[in-house]
Amino acid sequence: MAEEGDILTDLKNPAAGANGADNQPAAGLITQYVKDLSVENPNAPDVYQWQDQPQIDVQFNIGAEQVNENVHEITLKVNIDAKTEQGSAYLVELAYCGLIGVRNLPEDQTHAFLFAEAPRLLFPFARRVVADAVRDAGFPPLLMDPIDFNGLYLQQLARKQQEEAAAGGAPAGEA
Repeated sequence: MAEEGDILTDLKNPAAGANGADNQPAAGLITQYVKDLSVENPNAPDVYQWQDQPQIDVQFNIGAEQVNENVHEITLKVNIDAKTEQGSAYLVELAYCGLIGVRNLPEDQTHAFLFAEAPRLLFPFARRVVADAVRDAGFPPLLMDPIDFNGLYLQQLARKQQEEAAAGGAPAGEA
């Protein structure tokens, strides 16, 4: 691109289609929101007298649903169960979502963005919602450790490839 006196003189984009068609790859976060949040404190007020530290079980799940041709809803589901010997201290279930816009990306790159990068973008906000919910239930805020969504995505792909290879290598009728 040539510049002449701070004025753009060459606006030709060799990758653009006819009439300036938008064919450049793009992916990004459109918006994010709490879709569902449930906080249970089933043993209040007795739980505040318990001396034991709760054992905290944190489970994650990532879902993707296509909204239209260029938009997907990514759901980061977080389930937290805090228990002691006396019983359940608290339960938190969160479905934190983001609308992700994707266009002109190959399928493998779209899949990787939706299941690795999008959850990475959503996680800090879901983490804050969980911390606030636990605090609002009367407990110290739960600060979840960061998660390597890209590493988990690559592990899932490797496991799937191994399973497919094992199934493909099995004799017919033994699958």
